Amino acid sequence: MRKTGCGWRMAALCLLIGLAVCACTAGHKNADMDVPKRQFPAADNQGNRKFTGLYPASVNSIGGNKWGYIDKTGKFIIQPKFSLAEDFQDNGLAVVTEGDLTGSNLSGVINDKGEFVIEPQYDHIDKFSEGAAVAVGKKGFTVVNEKGEKLFESGDYVGGFHDGLAVFSKNVESGGWLCGYIDNAGKVAIEPKFEIAGDFHNGKAVVKLDTGGCAVIGKNGEIITTFNYGYVGDIGDGMLVFKEKDSDLFGYMDEQGKVMISPRFSGAEPFKDGVAIVNVSGNYEENLYGLINKKGEYVIKPEYNDMRMLGEGMVAVGIPLDRDNLSKGNKYAVANREGKLLTDFIYYGVSDFEGEYASAYDNTSTFFIDKSGKKVEDLPVFKGSGTLQFDGELIKADVDNRISYLDKNGNVIWQSKADVVLNGQYTIEEMKYRPNRNYLAYYPRISGIADETARQEINEKLEKMAIPEKVDGDAELDYSYQGDYGIEMFKKNLLVIKFTGYTYPFGTAHGMPNKSYAHLDLKSGKLYQLKDLFKANGNYVEKLSRLVGNQIKTQGEEPEIWADSYKGIRPDQPFIITDRALKLYFLPYEIAPYAVGFPEFTIPYEKVKDIINAEGSFWKAFN
Repeated sequence: MRKTGCGWRMAALCLLIGLAVCACTAGHKNADMDVPKRQFPAADNQGNRKFTGLYPASVNSIGGNKWGYIDKTGKFIIQPKFSLAEDFQDNGLAVVTEGDLTGSNLSGVINDKGEFVIEPQYDHIDKFSEGAAVAVGKKGFTVVNEKGEKLFESGDYVGGFHDGLAVFSKNVESGGWLCGYIDNAGKVAIEPKFEIAGDFHNGKAVVKLDTGGCAVIGKNGEIITTFNYGYVGDIGDGMLVFKEKDSDLFGYMDEQGKVMISPRFSGAEPFKDGVAIVNVSGNYEENLYGLINKKGEYVIKPEYNDMRMLGEGMVAVGIPLDRDNLSKGNKYAVANREGKLLTDFIYYGVSDFEGEYASAYDNTSTFFIDKSGKKVEDLPVFKGSGTLQFDGELIKADVDNRISYLDKNGNVIWQSKADVVLNGQYTIEEMKYRPNRNYLAYYPRISGIADETARQEINEKLEKMAIPEKVDGDAELDYSYQGDYGIEMFKKNLLVIKFTGYTYPFGTAHGMPNKSYAHLDLKSGKLYQLKDLFKANGNYVEKLSRLVGNQIKTQGEEPEIWADSYKGIRPDQPFIITDRALKLYFLPYEIAPYAVGFPEFTIPYEKVKDIINAEGSFWKAFN
């Protein structure tokens, strides 16, 4: 829950990189789940989502995870070949992502036969709405239909479709932009003339006029009502949030401008089903959320640090875990729309209700709850934090960054398990370290190394690379951590494992990602360093520094790298070995802004063959 001071927000797109490593299993009970024996409720009674009969699932492989789609028996119908696969939508289409030759991931759209309707060419594709979707790429925003035809392009912004219209913006010569609307054929329906524009609902939208004030408009752009206020929010149940000036408090008025609830809230959300969430806190360091009815009366008193409507007449209310450090998060209770608390504050997360059920998690497990707010004892329970949902004929569990599916009889028909058999000798087993809900790390354990002492030492080193620190299970941390790994390469005797991690200190703008690579000789048990690739007198630091520096100098007019910050590479510079090249990389902020991530430089072996130790064990391990 957030304080709200603006009714319209131009979308800022975030591309999320999911951690998912999976493999097929069937017909058994996982140690991380407690499966009841009774038959589950019919899935078609749990929500309104239409379903194609295909479910996204992935297998772990050398070079990364590959996603495809299984049926209700756990059989792959569309083979795993994508780097990411989203759920099929109601129109029988799904967004998938593939890697290209440059290492970038591009998104496209497939049908239920796995055929591309839209070839992978965009950085991101939103869900289809009213027959169209908004795709974002190098050229900006593109509206595409379900046949893959491009309907409209804008370098500025295009929103989703509502009531047959979508907001778009256009730069103007005087600076800034103006907003208008296009229809779902890609034609301009209302010329850009508004400073800000909201989505249409029931034939009406709220806009901010470039001449000052706000208005409700119709689908032809006609002004229905004007308001001489600095802010007016979207229409909800015939009511609009407003405030006269930016420094004023929020109140509610009807569509004709009559004040129905006097301004007295520091934050206010639109009405839905006769109630609205408001905030009466006088500062931005704490929240005092409550729930009001259309008379402005409190249904739930304004005393909570968080509040969220869950659908089906249910509400989640949250209190701080630590009042001296609100950024640590909240514990939640479930209430009904009449304001009755149905549970104590026992949950750390609650999902929306779909029909009779929602999912929730506590410090140890994820499970279903019913409309009493209580845990449903005879539905499945999973160890870890995440969500459960009825999905077509199956139940889908997305817990601790791993996905599982169960049929209606409680049988596990597919679950995430990332054990990988490299060859007849070596197997990599996935292990999980989760001392509490804020700390999760997956790490590999290798079997098949003949020397038992060497095997134990190697596995201990790999575990330390994956787990930055051990955590007390009862500790309330000031941060969260998630870590994972993947198999980048296995050639001859060399195994390359990639470790990724993300540390988020609560209350900060963003966390800090990290990655590292283990270059392991499975025959000798040695973990190689960068220096092991080169001759002892090859001056590899000097030569590699020069090659990287030359690449930085060839940047365009808008360089991503801070050239002045680059002082050469370190002797222990982070690196990764591939078949054809050495890749060197830097951590965020070292030589580039945070948004650049990990600046990477590729050095073909041909350019450094004079200093490579071709007789050394590192080079011979994969050549």
